[in-house]
Amino acid sequence: MAGGVGSRFWPLSRNLRPKQFLDILGTGRTLLQQTYDRFIQICPLENIYIVSNSDYKEIIKQQLPDLKDDQVLLEPSRRNTAPCIAYANFKIHTKNTEAKIIVAPSDHSITKEKEFIRVIKEGLKFVSENNYLLTLGIEPSRPDTGYGYIQINNEQKVKSYKRIKRVKTFTEKPDIEMAKFFVESGEFFWNSGIFIWSLQSINNAFKQHLTDVYSLFADGSGFYNTDKESQFIKETYAACKNISIDYGIMEKADNVYVLCADFGWSDLGTWGSLYDLSEKDKNENLISGENVMTYSTKNCVIKVPNEKLVVLQGLEGYIVVESDNALLICKKEDEQQIRQFVNDVKINKGNGYV
Repeated sequence: MAGGVGSRFWPLSRNLRPKQFLDILGTGRTLLQQTYDRFIQICPLENIYIVSNSDYKEIIKQQLPDLKDDQVLLEPSRRNTAPCIAYANFKIHTKNTEAKIIVAPSDHSITKEKEFIRVIKEGLKFVSENNYLLTLGIEPSRPDTGYGYIQINNEQKVKSYKRIKRVKTFTEKPDIEMAKFFVESGEFFWNSGIFIWSLQSINNAFKQHLTDVYSLFADGSGFYNTDKESQFIKETYAACKNISIDYGIMEKADNVYVLCADFGWSDLGTWGSLYDLSEKDKNENLISGENVMTYSTKNCVIKVPNEKLVVLQGLEGYIVVESDNALLICKKEDEQQIRQFVNDVKINKGNGYV
């Protein structure tokens, strides 16, 4: 899934080139390319599909030139993750009705790739044997308010799969006190947004819990992989509601399980998450820029163009990011407000800054 706008990484992430198409981590590969690199170790090239907004067709083709056109599914408008997954399901159904599917965001960081691949293979084996919907849960290292949480049912054991538990509840981003309680209880895991299931299982779930969405995409069963697909998808998305797979299916279904794992995961949702992952200088500053001079400055994220001389004095716990025609200076503790800043900029200053 590669259709998000990454507004919390503004001003680096922009509508026309959001964070999944950027080398956020400084590895020489964009987040989308890194995701592709991981999955090419798990499944054949022809089995990889990218679902994204039609605005990003050319960027995707540039960054992943080995993919054929029919492997890039273009959404005419953003309708959240449930329609995105439904579209992919029907495309895959034309190729293999017995398919096992992994759904993954394109903009996450995973540092323990060997463990990740092992976990994915375990999950694929599990859904091949059971008519269940499986999500990957991450053991929390801190009480983070930026993640959703999954509560497990420890009383219901899964034979032969010690780390797979039945899901008890899903909880959206909690406040700090609730997040502390979650971590201390030992029953809650971060919701990674990575799912594994059989095509049959997820289609049955759509039929039961998102009947209207399923019916819309099912109406095009003769159009997928034909020259009529594009027009059908435009009409379908115009009629389709905006709803996430979590809210539409995962929170309602009674056959949801979680594989509890640790593979160095971060959803890279904010500048703070990048700060946590990155190397810092002796003053705990994350600095990206060749001409940055700091004085009495610590615990900051500083990302500026290499050609610009930047002098900072007396800052502690700030985000300072310049990109193109915009400069952001914001307290790290208030970074969740960046999305609101972007909305305000769009309303008051126009799309040229977002």
